[in-house]
Amino acid sequence: MKKKFIKLFLCFCILGSIAPVFAHRFFFGISELKVNHRTDQIEIIHQFTVHDVENLIAQQKQINFSPENPQYELLIRQYFEKHFKIQKNNNNIEISWVGFEVVRDQIFIYQEAKYPNFLIGLVVKNDLLTDTYAKQINTVNFQDNTIKGSLTFSKSQQSAKIIAKTIVY
Repeated sequence: MKKKFIKLFLCFCILGSIAPVFAHRFFFGISELKVNHRTDQIEIIHQFTVHDVENLIAQQKQINFSPENPQYELLIRQYFEKHFKIQKNNNNIEISWVGFEVVRDQIFIYQEAKYPNFLIGLVVKNDLLTDTYAKQINTVNFQDNTIKGSLTFSKSQQSAKIIAKTIVY
């Protein structure tokens, strides 16, 4: 019985030591910018793995960070407001916080910006999670009545301009 227990214990130790190798190889986030011409708003939705966001904030703030933290939403909001920006002519467009939700292991962040024009010419600055996860890749999909397309961001590419590449007919 004792030998069986030792073998079982060793198996758990071995599995425990190699599990992180297989746990999480890819770091990516998806954001969507859509113009709602009825409200003159740019609607923004970000989707990330929730434990990546929680781990990042825990590491940066040196705290135990989970949904039980009374500042959970505030710290997430501050992080996203600092690391995702939209600019026109080198001026930040004010982005308002709408809210967030966690669905399974994904966090969805909802924001909006008052902007009655089209997306062409806007500069997107996105360094979400790239400061902690060197292999983080963020994709921003955008669409209005005239264009749609995607921008890709990484640790080395944190800013991009929306140009008229893909025309919507």
